[in-house]
Amino acid sequence: MASLTIASKANQAETLPALLVTEYAKQSDPNVKINTGFKDVDQLSPEKNSSLELISTDESTLGNSRDILLNFLENFKSGQGESQGLVREWIDRAAALVPTDFKSVEGPLLELDAHLTLRSYVVGYTLTPADIAVWGVLRGNKIAYAAIKKGAMLNVTRWFKFIEETNSWIAPAVQSLNAHAQERKVAKSKEGANYDIALPETDKGVVTRFPPEPSGYLHIGHAKAALLNDYFAHEMYQGTLICRFDDTNPSKEREEFQDAIVEDLALMGIKPDKTSYTSDYFQELYEQCVKLLKSGKAYSDDTERETMQHERMHGIASKRRDVTIEENLARFEEMKKGSEEGVRWCVRAKMSVDNLNKAMRDPVIYRCNPQAHHRTGEKWKIYPTYDFACPIVDSMEGITHALRTIEYRDRNPQYNWMLDALELRRVHIWDFARMNFIRTLLSKRKLTKFVESGFVWGWDDPRFPTIRGIRRRGMTIDALREFILKQGPSRNIVNLDWTLFWATNKKYIDPVAPRHTAVAKENMVTATVKGAREAPYTEDKPKHGKNPELGNKKVAYSSEILIDQADAQAFAQDEEITLMSWGNAIVRSITHSLNPLNRSLVTGLELELHLQGDVKKTKQKITWLATAGQELIPVELVDFDHLITKDKLEEDDNVDDFLNPKTLFRTEALADGNVADLKEDDIIQFERKGYFRVDRAFKHGEKAVMFCIPTGKEGKGK
Repeated sequence: MASLTIASKANQAETLPALLVTEYAKQSDPNVKINTGFKDVDQLSPEKNSSLELISTDESTLGNSRDILLNFLENFKSGQGESQGLVREWIDRAAALVPTDFKSVEGPLLELDAHLTLRSYVVGYTLTPADIAVWGVLRGNKIAYAAIKKGAMLNVTRWFKFIEETNSWIAPAVQSLNAHAQERKVAKSKEGANYDIALPETDKGVVTRFPPEPSGYLHIGHAKAALLNDYFAHEMYQGTLICRFDDTNPSKEREEFQDAIVEDLALMGIKPDKTSYTSDYFQELYEQCVKLLKSGKAYSDDTERETMQHERMHGIASKRRDVTIEENLARFEEMKKGSEEGVRWCVRAKMSVDNLNKAMRDPVIYRCNPQAHHRTGEKWKIYPTYDFACPIVDSMEGITHALRTIEYRDRNPQYNWMLDALELRRVHIWDFARMNFIRTLLSKRKLTKFVESGFVWGWDDPRFPTIRGIRRRGMTIDALREFILKQGPSRNIVNLDWTLFWATNKKYIDPVAPRHTAVAKENMVTATVKGAREAPYTEDKPKHGKNPELGNKKVAYSSEILIDQADAQAFAQDEEITLMSWGNAIVRSITHSLNPLNRSLVTGLELELHLQGDVKKTKQKITWLATAGQELIPVELVDFDHLITKDKLEEDDNVDDFLNPKTLFRTEALADGNVADLKEDDIIQFERKGYFRVDRAFKHGEKAVMFCIPTGKEGKGK
């Protein structure tokens, strides 16, 4: 029996046509048997970029809607005659209706609307795979479907309803695909986070966007914005997510940052349906600015920056506010040329002089910058501000819901003013609280200063709140997603403690982190063990006592072992202790330093094995390393503290006054021989020392470097 498997998280515009044509095949011929199943994934085969898999009775495999539709066309030729070529043509043309932004599908939709004039079917006088292909793509594309529901194109709307109403099997097929999305919607509450925020008009389709500026690396605040937009678009509403790079400032942006953002989003499991750039719309934005100037709703201004700030603060009109339209346009053209005169000017929206909301006081919407742009080169000398470009491109790209941090709340009226002044479609806005952490800076400007001054190693410094920084510290992506989604889209502003963040991570790493042993080199103690075998030997022990799937490791035993100084100082004469992974021993002799300034320093121990002793009754249970029977591996254990010392910096605080002078702690140690096999990015636990991520693997002649992973219980406030 044939089977069709569908990735239920994939773009429905790509999967629904295949589901519909298989249902049509079963309706057309009762002998056709096809089992349909769903997998809760984005792709069935990432290497093939496939969201579908049809396995026929002869075990041949098809992996996309087009091939499945054409296969059906070949096997059901009766009644199609000479129209088969036209059906094939429309199956191919349906691909133009898949993109999830209205600008891309508007042209193909208009062509379809013209074609359907006086037609009930796409081809001929009966239902064909052409109708199924086009109808399925349109129903699966939230943007196109919303336009059809509004009746924007009369012929398409008429045909769309006719096909659905005259084929009763279509609605159940669509519902079967949507049912899997509904199951995820029921689970929308992520361990207490409330996602039921009543976003308006979600029945018309949901398109969200994440608009990073390629002027730095993503930090944890950006991660929240990205994950929430992804969650509402893909998990909750089976909609569309657009990643749009806000590349409007050539002075700060670099391709390096853009590439890093793409990588970080992929790392977090975020797969935008489309990636775009504000620079794709520079021509349209220029034309919209001209429109504002011609309508008297904007003006050119050469007021000096400090004076402009003063006038805006005190509600004073600019001396250029009421110059003629012709003069404003002439100044804008000088700006466009990037001339010496043009660079003096900017364009401001003519909103208000003294509005109580100071964001509405004639904001700048265009600036002149002759510097080359990393994508458009020397073509443009003028660039729109974010506040001007964002609402316009949101509207043009079909964004339905703009989810952004609450710091933009005062600028929401400005956002809507732009759309109203230009007679563009409005976009629903939802504000959510940004993610703040104690003793942490999320200002890109201040983080950049730290990097450029050498205060940190770079953007991936483990002390940094960037995605790369916390990943390098040892945060897992699953834990990061859980923690952020648990915060939800709440508007309540709180300063989060890092302990909660890292405690979430511990839940993920503890069950899978292999256990190893390390002893700090400084003042480590050599102990002789009476009763041990004379010759060193090894035994296989599980890497994790509760997870046998991790396999075994070699544990070496010898009559001489190494012990941490802190453990040795805690022993009492004749005390029974437990040597972990070996058994009990009795402390028979303790030798101390002869230095009168440090008499507590232990310089030697003599232990006697007492393997029949009860490990449950001992107070001291210590880790140790055999000096023979293995190659001890040199490691550097690195721990970190916060970069700043104050939980929350106020606006008038000088960051330099609160810089932590000591944020890096290095400990030289020796580790068991199994550590030689570890690779970069492996996460382990050195028993009784904590969890560590391998930042640099061991090479002969080069020690391994391990970064301590916080668990929420450390004493450095982490």
